[in-house]
Amino acid sequence: MSEVLTAPLVVEFPFTRSLGPVQSAFLTGLRERTVLGVRARDGRVVVPPVEYDPVTADELRELVEVAPTGTVTTWAWNPSPRRGQPLRTPFAWVLVRLDGADTALLHALDAPGPDAVHTGLRVRVRWAAERTGAITDIACFEPADGEVTEHQVRPHSGQFADPVSGITAPARLDYSYAPGRTQSRYIRALAERKTVGERCPACRKVYVPPRGACPTCGVATGEPVEVGPRGTVTTFCIVNIKARNLDIEVPYVYAHIALDGADLALHARIGGIPYDQVRMGLRVEPVWTDGTLPHSPEGMGGAPIPDHYRPTGEPDADYDSYKELI
Repeated sequence: MSEVLTAPLVVEFPFTRSLGPVQSAFLTGLRERTVLGVRARDGRVVVPPVEYDPVTADELRELVEVAPTGTVTTWAWNPSPRRGQPLRTPFAWVLVRLDGADTALLHALDAPGPDAVHTGLRVRVRWAAERTGAITDIACFEPADGEVTEHQVRPHSGQFADPVSGITAPARLDYSYAPGRTQSRYIRALAERKTVGERCPACRKVYVPPRGACPTCGVATGEPVEVGPRGTVTTFCIVNIKARNLDIEVPYVYAHIALDGADLALHARIGGIPYDQVRMGLRVEPVWTDGTLPHSPEGMGGAPIPDHYRPTGEPDADYDSYKELI
């Protein structure tokens, strides 16, 4: 078994934002197979449209319609598309100056290979079969076979039925997490329902979870010390907003807990007590549950992990016993 554990980890945060009149008109227009730009103070047509002039910072509202055809100004070949990108097969990222526009729009070009792409290539929009009012309503661009059309830029009111008022932009990071030797030992100890920290050889403080080095003295920590399993609530907060994909009813309490024998408080959820009865000094103990720990290539499988902490029934700890850990 490898000494250091690894595990796939995903950090995901979907960001929801409202749209102003310009961006709303642009995205709603895409839903209706209409590409809109905005005229800047110097007369240039900016696509995608912006709400403020990039040169003067003046507010812009003069919307115009441009063509769904254009010219590639620069490009880069993408041989290995990733999850969430516009196409599943190799494609080119291109900057396209649409006919009637003076700036370029970034999107994907569906082409058989890099030899089929060049600066000056004429392209046209391939619209998505189902459109919702998002940049993905342009499924991609495709070669226009030398097609050149005259396009007269036309003023547009920006008014559509049922305009798009907001969007959700997903943000996601997939990576492989390796906790290192120190935290790998900590995780393996949890599999045995033990909490193990490390002691600093200089100041003698015990850190849980262990960090591999003392943040105060700056020296390596290597002496393992088993702490807990019981501890004391030092500070806490009441959570009233339900997190996505977290099957816990609100309100609930998250607290800093100073485990017996530790010189650093860790954080965990408090259960087994009404949220409004949690208090500083409350004595608690872990409630273990089966879960999946990060695993080495050989695999560790399922192992118990602390799901939450609950009251022990002991008298509350004296404030002086944990005040340095608040």
